[in-house]
Amino acid sequence: MVGLHCTADPMGQPWAEYPPSDRLAPLLLRAVLYTARTELFLIISLFLLLMALERRPRSYGATLREQSRRLLVPFLFWTLFYAGYGLIKADAFGYLSAALRDLESPQVWISYLLLGRVKYHMHFLPTLFGLVLLYPLFRLAVRYPTLGAAVLIGLIVRRELDGFVYATFWGSEALPYLVRAIKITTYAGYGMVAGAALGLWQRLEGPARQQWCAPVLYLGGLLFALKLVATWKTVESGAWPFDYTPGYWADFLMPVVLFATALSLGHRHWPEILARLAPYSFGLYLCHPIFLDLCEIWLRDVDWSPIAQIGVKISLTLLATSLLVWALAQMRLAAWTIGLGPFPVSVVYRPVVKEKN
Repeated sequence: MVGLHCTADPMGQPWAEYPPSDRLAPLLLRAVLYTARTELFLIISLFLLLMALERRPRSYGATLREQSRRLLVPFLFWTLFYAGYGLIKADAFGYLSAALRDLESPQVWISYLLLGRVKYHMHFLPTLFGLVLLYPLFRLAVRYPTLGAAVLIGLIVRRELDGFVYATFWGSEALPYLVRAIKITTYAGYGMVAGAALGLWQRLEGPARQQWCAPVLYLGGLLFALKLVATWKTVESGAWPFDYTPGYWADFLMPVVLFATALSLGHRHWPEILARLAPYSFGLYLCHPIFLDLCEIWLRDVDWSPIAQIGVKISLTLLATSLLVWALAQMRLAAWTIGLGPFPVSVVYRPVVKEKN
């Protein structure tokens, strides 16, 4: 995700101000990194939730309370943080006045809290929590893995409904909420994929699981060929090819392919350091815009090629974010902000009862 955010320009565009020859390398790198879209992490999160529920069953209410603590408490903290921190980049890039007006608007704050619009990466947590609300539906796919095919129906419906609401409600304050409601509802198909994968994993023995790898990689290669076509269109035009339908399917099915590949390789002995580093990934996700913003401010007047800027942004952002996350994890009062500790209780009141002599 860090690499993905670094491969676009500071405005989130495909380096439109540069010639196509300078856009080629950055966008090819992005094509590779963008195979691991947000949808992959949604599938992984829901798969792990369903697996945990199989091992330790609990009620719907208990599950939601647990997920609220894990997802929404850090979300609220970082929403407040980025609302203020974003003013630094706004000042550097000349839109400070607009950013300050946003902070005075109740509608903007509602969008921050419900949609995660305070920063480009924060949408993931409210979206994931919205899908967690539907987890009983995904448990059906554990029993009936063919329900995993619902992802195809969901993506068809999403494309059609998005086209309708954008055309009908463009400029309306309701538009982003309608788009998010459509997204959560249709992304339930990814939850079905997670449930189906768990069901198949439970039914198949080790050798049968490994047989997924070759056909899944073949399908991934076909989808990636379509992504390369979409990349070429972007290189030529300097704009994202939203109207290229095959690219849409390649983008949104690639996470399913990657997840199936990961499961088919689960029998291998992976380095233990991956398991030790994994708990820090949530913190890397939450904190990396802190340093990415600083890198983009530093590079705004530098006459470097896009690929050179990307190399600097990825290297410095990963290094600095890793150090920050490690430091936060060591602090008992701060670890909760990155999901590595409970919310601290500063004062515990215990009444003192004096015994009579």
